[in-house]
Amino acid sequence: MQDLLILGGGPAGVAAGVYAARKKIKSILVTDSFGGQSLVSADVQNWIGVKSASGYDLAKKMEEHLRAQDIEIIANDLGLRTEKIRGGFRVTTKKGKTIDAKNLLITTGSRRKKLGIPGEAEYDGKGVAYCSTCDAPIFKDKKVAVIGAGNAGLEAILDLLPYAKEIYLFERGEALKGDMITQEKIKNDPRVKIYLRAIPLEIKGDKLVNGLRYRNLADDSSVEMQLDGVFVEIGSIPNTDPVKDLVKLNEFGEIIINHKTQRTSKAGIWAAGDVTDVLYKQNNISMGDAVKAVLNIYDNINKK
Repeated sequence: MQDLLILGGGPAGVAAGVYAARKKIKSILVTDSFGGQSLVSADVQNWIGVKSASGYDLAKKMEEHLRAQDIEIIANDLGLRTEKIRGGFRVTTKKGKTIDAKNLLITTGSRRKKLGIPGEAEYDGKGVAYCSTCDAPIFKDKKVAVIGAGNAGLEAILDLLPYAKEIYLFERGEALKGDMITQEKIKNDPRVKIYLRAIPLEIKGDKLVNGLRYRNLADDSSVEMQLDGVFVEIGSIPNTDPVKDLVKLNEFGEIIINHKTQRTSKAGIWAAGDVTDVLYKQNNISMGDAVKAVLNIYDNINKK
């Protein structure tokens, strides 16, 4: 039985693995891939200590750093189900492997909700983006669409305003949904144009995004516009399946944690990163929270 099982290979999982190894905690890490959501980003500019790098390059560096540590790694597999057993927990993976551990750290992240329209997958990382904090600087002096008028969409516009030349906000409903103060900020900026009752139909491009086709529900017409990027801001889905029956989740499906220790509602289970109810979903924050969790796990192990 392991002292610690880490689920996930994004920034939080890798940071946890490195620190667990340094603390000599007998650990195993299970992940389907390395890098997390930033893997598809063409140019990450807010990774502290790295001026600019592709998500792919950062993922490779994270994997190399982790593999240089004294920790067992099971890659290309998923933790699908977790059950309480005597003395700890048992995780069953997608490939049918069972792993027993006294403690669990869940760093499985989240996945962005997708539009599911033609061109979205093809131009992912080539003009289609899902993180305005990460990618807004890439669109300096460009024309950009933001899909979704909830708080995520409105905050994306605030991130884009210092860079983009024009911003088009698309909302299928009849009104914006985000908080009123932010609404007023964007409505008062002449660079922001709001399209209500508008549904994206296709993202167009030639190597990179160069347009968007949408349906105007007011007259049921199909309209094409030229632009350079599309930010999809319609929410995310936490990857909580492995522990959804063991720990408390909030109304958004995120794991509720103690933000001082990263402990969940279940003794022996910690969580860090985008899978939790942390307010800001950022790589640097995920790594720091994962380190915090491992340090607390270490203290907990050594108190027994």
